[in-house]
Amino acid sequence: MTPELTALTLAALLQVIQIALMAVPANLELGQGKTLSPRDRDRLGGDLQDQVSKRTARLYRAMNNHFEGLILFSIACVVVTLTEASSPVTTVCAFAYLGARVLYIPAYAFGWVPWRSFIWAAGYLATAAMLVAALL
Repeated sequence: MTPELTALTLAALLQVIQIALMAVPANLELGQGKTLSPRDRDRLGGDLQDQVSKRTARLYRAMNNHFEGLILFSIACVVVTLTEASSPVTTVCAFAYLGARVLYIPAYAFGWVPWRSFIWAAGYLATAAMLVAALL
């Protein structure tokens, strides 16, 4: 397995952890009546994200943000691996992305302004650098 695919696997496992970090407090705050329901907004009085604590809502948004970032990062890892373009640069970028995503969780949960945005940008730029490196 290439280092980039290792980082991708760890990023996927991080997503599993993020789901739990959001789901456990959401279930405790909302109760099973809401979380086990079909979640129709009109029957629940709006979006469930608006009915949880600020921190739980932030964890929900951080989880969704990682889903979005994981798509591009997955493409970068697959391109680097399939083109056999793995290098020290792409390895550093892959683990920089992973490190940024780990730091992004507390940064979002605790409202670290402006650091959350800088951490997000580091992961995004690392992913973009992997794609460019694969082309060169």
